[in-house]
Amino acid sequence: MSVGSGLQRAQAFLVLATGLYRASHLVVGVLAVVQHQRASVLSWAGIAVAVSTSLLVFGTARSKGWFGTWPPLVDLVLVGCVLPFPVYAGGANRPADIAWSMLLGGSASAVAAVAFSRPAAVAGAVVALLATHTAGYRSTGADVAVIAAHLNAIVSSAVLARVFWWYLRRQGSLLDAATAQALAAEAERARYAERIAHHRALHDTVLATLTAIASGRADADALPVRERCGREAAYLRRLVVQQQAEEEDRAPGTAAAIERAVRSAESLGLRVNAQYDGLVEIPAPAAAALGDAVTEALNNVLRHAGTGRAQVTVTGGAGRVVVTVVDRGVGFDPGTVPRGLGLRSSVGARMRESGGAADVDSAPGEGTRVELRWPA
Repeated sequence: MSVGSGLQRAQAFLVLATGLYRASHLVVGVLAVVQHQRASVLSWAGIAVAVSTSLLVFGTARSKGWFGTWPPLVDLVLVGCVLPFPVYAGGANRPADIAWSMLLGGSASAVAAVAFSRPAAVAGAVVALLATHTAGYRSTGADVAVIAAHLNAIVSSAVLARVFWWYLRRQGSLLDAATAQALAAEAERARYAERIAHHRALHDTVLATLTAIASGRADADALPVRERCGREAAYLRRLVVQQQAEEEDRAPGTAAAIERAVRSAESLGLRVNAQYDGLVEIPAPAAAALGDAVTEALNNVLRHAGTGRAQVTVTGGAGRVVVTVVDRGVGFDPGTVPRGLGLRSSVGARMRESGGAADVDSAPGEGTRVELRWPA
């Protein structure tokens, strides 16, 4: 499994941590069966099922980089919820005898907490474990204190795993952002050094030649001067082609351009709720124009809306992207905005030049909605 990015490293750590947690429970289960339930076929079958589902869950996570949906669900049902009952039917009719099968519910709870993305799904998994384990312990006549302690362990396992996953995912994302910024800064320094070298070369060649011709110190019709001009014209053409290629390489993708605009606004204190659905890649110049238009729309929220919040929604499909920037600020009358300012120039004109379109819907006291479309 590749662990290149910060997020991938966080995922790898969670897979390892929950895998070790499950391994410790399996060791306890094997020792308990060997010592006290060696003759119970159902207990050995339960161990086999627990080992098999563990290999399925963590083997899949290891190969794919993260937990899927079905392996953790199978583990939750078979190992977390069902396992205690066959063990009880096999003769483990005391709380101490069934405890090892209950213990596995803690690691099933931890896996569900990090594998299921929706909080409602995690809550449902924990509730299912609490209900089945309460029934299992009650069938053995366990004390209320024993049951309560075990249920607390199940809830704690889920909560701690979920918190760890949230924290590690956040730190991984911050690490990726910092790495990207460092790489971008290094690339910018390299481009700056290259520009300085080109400026010096232009000063020593093209500019020197033009200055000599303009001052009359060189005869523009002389063969050596014409040959020098030809060489320097070829150098200028190579420089222009190289610059165009670099600009195309630096042009951001659709998602990167919009995310850069969002982060830029957030760095200035605006709280932006961004939602993406079906985002598609569009030509690099259009993506750059779209990102710049979103930047200006968010800058207008900062400058004029009188609110610290904005909503950015991005939808796309079939080569088409629509971005809406909405705020609930003071609003304005679009008809009173002077020509050549803000939304009309920096947003509308930019989108039209790239083959897109922009619409602004606002009224005093009603907030502002800017819709950006590409293609128009």
